[in-house]
Amino acid sequence: MYPEYMVAPIREDLTSIGFEQLMTADEVEQALKEEGTVLLAVNSVCGCAASKARPALKMAVASSDKRPAKLVTVFAGMEQDAVAKAREHMLPYPPSSPSIALFKDGELVHMIERYHIEGNDLNRIVDNLQGAFEAYC
Repeated sequence: MYPEYMVAPIREDLTSIGFEQLMTADEVEQALKEEGTVLLAVNSVCGCAASKARPALKMAVASSDKRPAKLVTVFAGMEQDAVAKAREHMLPYPPSSPSIALFKDGELVHMIERYHIEGNDLNRIVDNLQGAFEAYC
């Protein structure tokens, strides 16, 4: 686990644009079972989260005509039970952070794994997210 003073500004990078920080497994379970669309971001302290994942999330959410009804996030390396529960819902994909998952009516419909993030151009990640929003939201 990381010191909270270190992750607080990283959390705020997403919560400041409307993401709800989920802290417990129960909160994750409740959020992902909701009707409609839920975008889940597994946040991280790593460089690709800072340089690509969070900026892509912010750009996609801000510039999309269609967007998920609910935005939520968990933080890898911090609230372990919440992250573990989120990853259960992302099966069969292996754990990765950062990662981004879109759920519709409780079902996983789109997944962006770490290797899609760190090895990709920022605009391609935004396009990927916006395409998923267009298809499912």
